[in-house]
Amino acid sequence: MPVLRRCRLALMLGLVLLCAANTAHAQGTFPERPIRLVVAFTPGGATDVVARQIANDLKDAIGQPVVVENRPGANGQIAWTHVASSDPDGYTLLMAENALAISQGLYKHIAFDPIRQLDAVCLVATAPLVLVTSNKVKANTLAEFVAMSKTIPGEYNFSSAGIGSVAHLVFEVFMAGAGMEAVHVPYKGGGQAIGDVVAGHIDAVMSAISVARGLIEQGQVKALAVTSPERSPALPNVPTLRESGVTTADVDLRFWWGIFGPAGMPQAVKAKLSGAVAAALASPQLRERLAKLDIDPTFATAPALQAKLANEIANWTRFIDEHGIKVE
Repeated sequence: MPVLRRCRLALMLGLVLLCAANTAHAQGTFPERPIRLVVAFTPGGATDVVARQIANDLKDAIGQPVVVENRPGANGQIAWTHVASSDPDGYTLLMAENALAISQGLYKHIAFDPIRQLDAVCLVATAPLVLVTSNKVKANTLAEFVAMSKTIPGEYNFSSAGIGSVAHLVFEVFMAGAGMEAVHVPYKGGGQAIGDVVAGHIDAVMSAISVARGLIEQGQVKALAVTSPERSPALPNVPTLRESGVTTADVDLRFWWGIFGPAGMPQAVKAKLSGAVAAALASPQLRERLAKLDIDPTFATAPALQAKLANEIANWTRFIDEHGIKVE
């Protein structure tokens, strides 16, 4: 082999080894600067609260500050597309929730594809909803409520934070499983939705337990069922939908939150992030703070979250199409 050719090959090999070493070093020392955790909603909402609780302990587990950044608007798409278009280096992450999956079935012409444009990191938390009724509703159990609704179809109504919200769609799933009908009354927020149930203007609502718990304990509303597979420790005397004989669609009827990053993130970076979240969620202090908010720390790996997202998209899309749910 000519000397010049051997020199060129040696030089190329050296460059390849140098790049590989630099890449390994970069991944091995990740993170070297603060991480941004983007939330698609305004401060104070459930997703924002979960993100800030996680970020507070994640900084100790990962060794760098984790800064929560709110980018609300366009039903989540502003935040989602911002994260998806960021460098896939692990420094820009998304705290996502049910809306990421629901949007694919609700908005038929949405350009954003979370399966193709995002990489799952890990599932972090879940929280069941609770079906509550106004005290003016005579039923004291879910079976009684369903039976009464069937005597006069369309007589009862229910509120939610808006068409396509988790509370709206979970109530639709409940009605389909129970074989009952009620009129949907959408509001602009969850506070207004349950406020009018307390006032007796609305018959029922699916609410976050953290919002409804105090009202239930004070006797201002009646709790008939929770949407989790098992009873909630926060409301141990309230049965689940399944216990009450309601068969539901193949969708998760809880709020869930998971961390995603731009597609193409290095496996080593995702593994380090996932391990840090698992360590943070193992902290008794964090678990206690989440428990006070009626939120369950629920860790699952990247493959499990990626599979969950795909299943949620397919199942919610099928349910939305079968029941003709549309955003007006």
